[in-house]
Amino acid sequence: MRQHNAPGTTAPPATGPPHDCQAPAGFTPEPGRNCWCVEPCQRFAMLVDADAYFRALREALPRAEHTIFILGWDIDSRMELVPQGAQDGLPAGLRDFLCALADQRPELRIYILSWDYAMVMAMEREWLPSASAHWQAHRHLSFRLDGNHPPGASHHQKVVVIDNKLAFVGGLDLTLRRWDDNCHAPGAPLRVAEGKPYPPFHDVQCALDGPAAAALGTLCAARWLRASGSQPRPVAATSSDPWPPGLAPELTDVRVAIARTMPMCEDEPGVSEIRMLLRDAIASARHSIYMENQYFSSREIANALEARLGHEEGPDIVLVSRRNESGWLEAHSMGVLRARLYRRLRAADTQERFCLYCPSIPGLMPECVNVHSKVTVIDDDLITIGSSNLSNRSLGLDTECNIVVVSGGDPRVQAAIAAMRARLLGEHLDVAPETFQAEVAATRSVLAAIRKLQRSDGRSLEAYEPPLPDDVDAASPAANLLDPIEPIDSDQVLAEFVSHEARPRVLGRVGMMVALALLLAGLAFAWRHTPLREWADFRALLSVVEQLDEMPLAPLAMMGVYLAGAVTMLPVTLLILVTVVIFGPLYGAALALCGTVLSTGAGYLAGRLLGRNAVRRFGGRRLNRVSHQLGKHGVVAMVVLRLVPIAPFALVNLVIGASRISLRDCLLGTALGMLPGIVVAACLVNRVAAAARDPGLVTFALLALVLLVPASLLLVLRRRRRRRSEGAAARPQDDPPGPRGRLARLAALRRQA
Repeated sequence: MRQHNAPGTTAPPATGPPHDCQAPAGFTPEPGRNCWCVEPCQRFAMLVDADAYFRALREALPRAEHTIFILGWDIDSRMELVPQGAQDGLPAGLRDFLCALADQRPELRIYILSWDYAMVMAMEREWLPSASAHWQAHRHLSFRLDGNHPPGASHHQKVVVIDNKLAFVGGLDLTLRRWDDNCHAPGAPLRVAEGKPYPPFHDVQCALDGPAAAALGTLCAARWLRASGSQPRPVAATSSDPWPPGLAPELTDVRVAIARTMPMCEDEPGVSEIRMLLRDAIASARHSIYMENQYFSSREIANALEARLGHEEGPDIVLVSRRNESGWLEAHSMGVLRARLYRRLRAADTQERFCLYCPSIPGLMPECVNVHSKVTVIDDDLITIGSSNLSNRSLGLDTECNIVVVSGGDPRVQAAIAAMRARLLGEHLDVAPETFQAEVAATRSVLAAIRKLQRSDGRSLEAYEPPLPDDVDAASPAANLLDPIEPIDSDQVLAEFVSHEARPRVLGRVGMMVALALLLAGLAFAWRHTPLREWADFRALLSVVEQLDEMPLAPLAMMGVYLAGAVTMLPVTLLILVTVVIFGPLYGAALALCGTVLSTGAGYLAGRLLGRNAVRRFGGRRLNRVSHQLGKHGVVAMVVLRLVPIAPFALVNLVIGASRISLRDCLLGTALGMLPGIVVAACLVNRVAAAARDPGLVTFALLALVLLVPASLLLVLRRRRRRRSEGAAARPQDDPPGPRGRLARLAALRRQA
């Protein structure tokens, strides 16, 4: 396959249809609204795929003299920028490479800021203890995990700034499973991480310098201050030019805009510049809208595109994305949202001006090219490259950063934007950029050029209609839960899945758990400091109980007890505690999780055999209403139900079996929902047993630390309930809750002012 990745490839601008007098006005950057700032840039280059970006970065970093900022969603110390071998005499791994640079230049300071990720991402990342140890290898290298964000949010900016003179911005993190060249060949030998191959990966980054890079350095310094509480060292003036000598720019002497997304966090207002940028850009399109993106789930973006499809002389719309989502959970969330929006746009497309494409490479199925890029090109007048997906969370909840180049009618900039679009589509269609440009000039349409150059016997773009089975569509929650645009509210989640009457008294349950833990701790303390020790030898009793795990077939016998509990209504909490005491915290927790899932499966099958009518008679009104919610929302509702139980475990299992939820969703939701409680129980039992065996300051301190978890949760829940009660009392009866209510109150205050 041909390589089409040479930076700086240019071609004459595409010849478009004449501008009619009814055409929309062009896009105008407005700092404070659709961008943060507009700054001069001496050089601008687009880097397609990680091979090009990582090579340029490897070439630029050794030229740093004073400061390097690295921001990312995921940063792995083990990744290699140039897996083929850099031939520069420096170590291959990222951490060792950066430490070697710090050794060479004593004045150099390196600041690395990565998202303090959610535990659901743990299996895809470098383990936290390993990362902390690895990144503390040099005193001039500072590493932080940034958890300063609202619930459910993430830090998604991917920025590298060198000496405030050169910056890289885009969709690529410095981590594993990102490297690929633009051939995306099936079975490429270098596309391996941790000994396992991974599918082709397509992404886009840009490089820029000048005052625009300095502005991005300011952004990085502000992020570092918020995350660490310490001000990074001010960047001093340097004499060197860190721009990679081998990187030819697409543009020189151009002004670029920087747009951000930042959620509301504590006292800081939210920033939605990218949201407004995309809305304004789509509204300004006259001939073509070209988008490459990992996700397409934003209803607001779909509304803007649908409005353009409604115009008789509106633009063609081309969206390039990946065929398959990463895993079952993503397919049933972001995949469902994409399919819903696709159906809407197809229904609105009466003139065949919209098409969703996926890259097609022979021999790759059932895998697909993971289109991870975040690029939008409007006519020949605007290109934006950054970290923001076409998703709700990228427009309001996560931190994002995009770079925008606007032509302003300058033919030189228009030609460069058209050439960059041609490079992207030339790669996907496996044609030279000049060939694509010529076809656009001949057909006077980007979409028509794609259709003309498509082929079925080789690498190409394939029109794709995302599947959306009716049962999956009906079972998936609304977009505001699968892809939130605002911080996640636990009360909103409960309201979505469980009716008001079915909500348990959470505070009372947590309070009882804390009281029980304190009672156990008190007993352990009394054992050490009162005559209670003389009444019974508790440590000997523990020793006898713990020897039970050495009995033959003890784990199988324990599973039998869980099955019996499914029929006899034996409290599952008691079974979990007994399992952990007998088999220890690690093995016992694993067995307890298996036992609860096994018991759930048995109860589910029993409920399915009994039938809905029989179960409804003794399930009660609360459980029957929850059964309806389970049928609608599947695995997510199961997780909520297990985290916040509303009835005996065995009875709930029967009702679940009689509901419309699938066995797979039932078992998966049970495992995810029960795991946190089992882990807490294992830690608690382990610490109580340790305090009994070896009473002392350290063991009691660790026990107190374990007790702080439920106690802290209780305090947080009480504070939230008190605040909501006060807010409900102060809110007028006709003032709706949520974002609309807040907007209405703000409008009323402005009118009063």
